[in-house]
Amino acid sequence: MKERTEYISSTQNTGVKHVVALQQKSSLRRREGVFVVEGRREITHCLEAGYEIESLYLCPPLYEHAELTDKQGHEADSRVDEIIAKVNNTVRISEVTPIVYDKMAYRGGTEGMIAVVKSHELTLEDLHLPENPLIVVLESVEKPGNLGAILRSADAASADAVVVCDPLTDIYNPNLIRSSIGAIFTVPCIACSTEVCISFLKERGIRILTAQLQDSHPYYDTDMRCGTAIVMGKESTGLSSTWRTAADAHIRIPMLGRLDSLNVSVSTAILLFEAVRQRSSGSRGM
Repeated sequence: MKERTEYISSTQNTGVKHVVALQQKSSLRRREGVFVVEGRREITHCLEAGYEIESLYLCPPLYEHAELTDKQGHEADSRVDEIIAKVNNTVRISEVTPIVYDKMAYRGGTEGMIAVVKSHELTLEDLHLPENPLIVVLESVEKPGNLGAILRSADAASADAVVVCDPLTDIYNPNLIRSSIGAIFTVPCIACSTEVCISFLKERGIRILTAQLQDSHPYYDTDMRCGTAIVMGKESTGLSSTWRTAADAHIRIPMLGRLDSLNVSVSTAILLFEAVRQRSSGSRGM
């Protein structure tokens, strides 16, 4: 292991206070261009995606217990020494007590590792899309937990990007990172305006499919083998008229119960894997 630069036992330490503030304030994350990542799996995905770590905080009692549990369960998560070997020599590595770690951590059970990481501000022009890409578009997503769950589904379906239009939460929200279990680093995630996104999709001939109950057809009767953007709206109000007008097709998931709505992350997963099914079988329809 690299030599620690400091041992921290006080919750009043400047670095500890900075991490806590970054966890709580999106404005600070945007201003400084950094965010916080907790957990070995998440930090490993972060490094593999080319992100640069500024500082790393370790709590030996917690990560040693996590590694012992992994050994007993034969899991393949990266060990702490493997992660440390991957970080730049200029990274400040600090050892903290369990009390200090508990103060810094956004949620429990994060295996004794916290990193402050430099942000990547991707744009649509940064995307390297294949032929017939599969993209998820979310309009004004409100709950970071939902976006995190959608990123997990996007990763599982091998979607090419998730685009958040007119976001009401920032993509480096700690709850989003945690709920995505690292998928925020495996799937390109871009924030932009609705107008910019629609123009991008139209220019590239990517078919826009809007999920809505009115004036729509069952999703499994809609061709998703071509370049496809699946567009989801807010759970409270659905999609705006701008997206409904721009759509090439309106699709719906048939509802057979008393309620008329699924959670947006569940709905997105259903539609993504219909696209996977069609592309795997080479035909649409049941």
